Amino acid sequence: MSLYTVGVEEEYLLLDPATRLPMPAAEQVRAAAGLEPIAGEDEIQPELSEAQVEVATPVCTSLDEIGGHLVRLRHVLGRAAESNGCRLAACGTPPIKEESPPPLTNNPRYRAMRAQAPQLVAEQLVCGTHVHVGVPDPEIGVAVLNRIRLWLPVLVAMSANSPFWAGHDTGFASWRTVIFGRWPVSGPPPHFADLADHEKRVQQLLTCGVIFDPGQLYWQARLSSRYPTVEVRCLDVQLRADDAVMFAGIVRALVATAINDAKAGVPVPSCPPELLQGANWHAARHGLSGSLIDYEGRRRSAGDVLSQLMDHIGPALDAADDSREVASLVHRLLREGTPADRQRRALLRGGLRAVTDLIITESAVT
Repeated sequence: MSLYTVGVEEEYLLLDPATRLPMPAAEQVRAAAGLEPIAGEDEIQPELSEAQVEVATPVCTSLDEIGGHLVRLRHVLGRAAESNGCRLAACGTPPIKEESPPPLTNNPRYRAMRAQAPQLVAEQLVCGTHVHVGVPDPEIGVAVLNRIRLWLPVLVAMSANSPFWAGHDTGFASWRTVIFGRWPVSGPPPHFADLADHEKRVQQLLTCGVIFDPGQLYWQARLSSRYPTVEVRCLDVQLRADDAVMFAGIVRALVATAINDAKAGVPVPSCPPELLQGANWHAARHGLSGSLIDYEGRRRSAGDVLSQLMDHIGPALDAADDSREVASLVHRLLREGTPADRQRRALLRGGLRAVTDLIITESAVT
């Protein structure tokens, strides 16, 4: 089994250390981070809001590389944020926010998005982790999408890190998933007959004006329009960098397994779109706190579904020499709960101040 390249993008909020509100200081933070000799110019990028920043690792072949780059980039951004009077926050949604949104980043595309959907853009103050895995060609990429889509609800549940919004508990483990699901092309991707079918359907969306560029294909997994990769986008950003590393390993193994199964002629399991959408909603609602719905429509314990996932990708993890690291981090996740669970425990200890203390402390790299 080939070893596929992997890269990770992480989005962060910037919080005011006194009020804990999102702070529009991204331009200053990016400028300060760009002065650091250990940060590349293309590694720190703007996001939709001036209260957000994004990092992108280089193309990597090992999880050690991914972890090293994420720690380095969090360190650089954390220092830059502190030097500009704010703090880095790796959370899917802001626990506290003002009614009016932070200023939009000065970018023509973002202004076009606001004109297209003003209220959605005003509330798009969300942060995710995106994992890119290299694929040999787009045809294989489509085959990968058809197979990994079945596992996206499990990843949503595992990565849940956005229970709070505007000062209250939403009742969801991943409110970010709900917010993103309001865009016209979002959620788990559909099943495609082949690459030609994929291209035809994307072109229809562009032609009719529902989306104005391929970047608005907000499916939770998609073919990247910039790189020769499959991009998995369903993950909330993680409090800790090593959890992002865990997901990089899991996603790469899912892609490798999908390619191997496609080449071997293993049939793609059937899953109606409404069932997959329902499983995705259920995962966003509950995280790992109870049951999950698998792609056969069975309600099962979260632990059982995670075990099924690990069995499914086990050979690919072994081939990449990732089994021990990923299994250890998955066991920690099951033991400690999701970041959403940890945020809620912090709330019980000390209110929203304790929640933001947890987020700021866990996001920092010392």
